[in-house]
Amino acid sequence: MVYISRKEHFNAAHRLFNPAWSDEKNKEVFGPCANVNGHGHNFELIVTVKGEPNPDTGFVIDLKVLAELVKEHIIDRVDHKNLNLDVDFMRGKMASCEIFIVEIWKILDRALARITEARLHRIRLYETPKNYVDYYGE
Repeated sequence: MVYISRKEHFNAAHRLFNPAWSDEKNKEVFGPCANVNGHGHNFELIVTVKGEPNPDTGFVIDLKVLAELVKEHIIDRVDHKNLNLDVDFMRGKMASCEIFIVEIWKILDRALARITEARLHRIRLYETPKNYVDYYGE
């Protein structure tokens, strides 16, 4: 099994806020991340795909194809957007990185299955240089 990764960058804003809670409770739990106008991040997204190299090309997946897939299905939809307000697949969901990465997985998993035998192995999403989440589809 060979693992191949592609890293992408995007900027997005979000607000962590539970509408069932009071403003005070949201501030207590989420701190400045509950700011009514949201806050932004310079995200890094690393998509790792696994598979056996094709005997004709030597590729698990053509990295140009993976780059285009991630750009079309994720980056173009989230870059310079508010995750709570502008991103259809996040509408009505908590815009935490944990929920966000699961939704990204669902989209990429379906898109990848249509074009290759390679499968997602892991998605890593950096919210800050020190904070990131990993998801393995489990």
